[in-house]
Amino acid sequence: MPPPTKDFDREMNNLDGEIKRLEAEYNMYLTGRQPRQPFETRKRVDALVKKFDRQYIQNTADRFRFTTIQTRYAKMCELWERQLNSHDFGKPKRGATFSSAPVREPVAGDKPAAAAPKSAKKPEPRDPGEKVVHVANFKDPEAEAGRVQELYERLAAARKETGEAPLAFDRVAALVKAQVQKYSADGTEVAFRVAMKDGKVSLTVKPVKDDE
Repeated sequence: MPPPTKDFDREMNNLDGEIKRLEAEYNMYLTGRQPRQPFETRKRVDALVKKFDRQYIQNTADRFRFTTIQTRYAKMCELWERQLNSHDFGKPKRGATFSSAPVREPVAGDKPAAAAPKSAKKPEPRDPGEKVVHVANFKDPEAEAGRVQELYERLAAARKETGEAPLAFDRVAALVKAQVQKYSADGTEVAFRVAMKDGKVSLTVKPVKDDE
């Protein structure tokens, strides 16, 4: 026997609320603010959807409401799976930096960012006009959330000192996650360096090689 309409409305409101909660948790995970996927919430929502899918809903309006929620949830699941499986999710272009100056695309004649020959093991010379504020290496940002937060805070403090607008934490966390995924397939650490020069702040990214 199907539940009374009032009870059904309450259950649909609960299901809709659980889906919104799951959506928020996926957004937090995909932007690096949550260390692991929301497996428990996903399992709970899947069970609720299956429960109503197997249940005979006599009222046409009620059945239409559930079908609408079910369809929307299925599309959201497809989107989350694409984002989780895509290697390009949130990935900035190679050599991307966060700075107050516009970042232009490379053009013909530009020198590669790493032009030193492999045989040269000397560290790259420091620009005398550049002040390095903070350097952090990452292998697994999800397990190093505290260090990601520290990197963000040091970057934010440097930008505040130069009068630049702060960047969103989500943007910095997404950059860290994407660049580590890009470079760390072979276990390579990825270095993020906050530096100041000519009154501007930059965040540069570079894989850490064993011979450096």
